[in-house]
Amino acid sequence: MNHTKGGLVIFTANSHPSNRELGKRIAERLGVELGKVQVYQEANRETRVQIQESVRGKDVFVIQTVSKDVNTTIMEMLIMVYACRTSCARSITGVLPYFPYSKQCKMRKRGSIVSKLIASMVCKAGLTHLITMDLHQKEIQGFFNIPVDNLRASPFLLQYIQEEIPDYRNAVIVAKSPASAKRAQSFAERLRLGIAVIHGEAQDAESDQVDGRHSPPTVKTTGAIHPSMEIPLLIPKEKPPITVVGDVGGRIAIIVDDIIDDVDSFVAAAETLKERGAYKIFVMATHGLLSSDAPRFIEESAIDEVVVTNTIPHELQKLQCPKIKTVDISMILSEAIRRIHNGESMSYLFRNIGVDD
Repeated sequence: MNHTKGGLVIFTANSHPSNRELGKRIAERLGVELGKVQVYQEANRETRVQIQESVRGKDVFVIQTVSKDVNTTIMEMLIMVYACRTSCARSITGVLPYFPYSKQCKMRKRGSIVSKLIASMVCKAGLTHLITMDLHQKEIQGFFNIPVDNLRASPFLLQYIQEEIPDYRNAVIVAKSPASAKRAQSFAERLRLGIAVIHGEAQDAESDQVDGRHSPPTVKTTGAIHPSMEIPLLIPKEKPPITVVGDVGGRIAIIVDDIIDDVDSFVAAAETLKERGAYKIFVMATHGLLSSDAPRFIEESAIDEVVVTNTIPHELQKLQCPKIKTVDISMILSEAIRRIHNGESMSYLFRNIGVDD
């Protein structure tokens, strides 16, 4: 049954077979067929897109997940959006469940804020609206000059905890670093559970921290400043020993975060929790990048289960590690598409979500 008004077209790019699978799930929920488009790479590795049906005067939604070749993923998205724009589509909404380069959203040394660059590129290509999920930093929305709907996966993860963890009332929500404490607090308050925070784990080198253009200088110089001025040097940080703030003894530990990519910090956190008496350890994250040898490290670790959503394809990783479980979020994406196309309010999808969530 078609749940939308006419003039809706849904395209999927060629980034990964799972992208088309996600697109099919969304299209089935909306009662429409996927649009006809051909996306391929020529012999010289240039990406070519051919829209094979009319999009004139229609609302186009382009679904794109991030594969291992993230740069090709971005180019497919940009070229497809531009092709729809030059084919006179009425509106073009990008559906990027995971926004690429979102971890590069702050200045480091003499680097750049790459997520701002990507935002500018997709807007310039012709995007008129963006649907994404759990941005690494909510402030990334400010990089766009178009409307951005930053959906949340937490309702699906909370539902998984309640339905798939039988003794979840004996659990404690864990932040593997103080930076994750707000997310852990949000989960804990909704589940009426306690919270624990791991403090003192290995962090990035001091020279790689945000703000960085080595100011003040690490070496005292005489020619750079006026002789009469004495600028105090910043005292370097000293990493404290690992401590767990909160009781996890005899409890189920549920570590929550937005992205799980390099799993070293999660494995180290699991070992620490095991030493403190936790008898079962779960990891919950929205985006499961699971790069490199992550599946092997998870399989060999004290982690009992890793639960991620299908914002990013990870079928190969699941074959390598049976501990990895998937939660489907196509329902909320299809509802967002339906509401945008029909001109309905999006507030229903953000009910009970606070500023800090």
